[in-house]
Amino acid sequence: MHPQTLRQYDRLGIVEPRRTRGRGRRYTLRDVAQLREVQRLSQEEGINLAGIKRILDLQRELLTARAELDRLRSVAESGNRIFAAGPTGDVVALPRGTRVRRVSTTGGGALVLWRPPAR
Repeated sequence: MHPQTLRQYDRLGIVEPRRTRGRGRRYTLRDVAQLREVQRLSQEEGINLAGIKRILDLQRELLTARAELDRLRSVAESGNRIFAAGPTGDVVALPRGTRVRRVSTTGGGALVLWRPPAR
């Protein structure tokens, strides 16, 4: 790839290489694979750089969502079947048989419980 192309990809955030002390670019094998995919999308599929950036962003979001889904599935499959909102607003799993103390809604918050439907 032409150095100017690499600089443009760097500017757009399509690839973010590490830098040497002299500000030279250092590409990892993952960066090189991504650059090849960008080149393929551009040349073979005819997608412009804005579209390529959007595709790459959506792929990253999908990986994050899949990881979260896997985490929630592992919690649900381990016998935890009641979910509640934790103090930070995150979903937390409670073991079966756990009694939950209801919080007064006038006291500034409420605990929301949800039991998944039986399969």
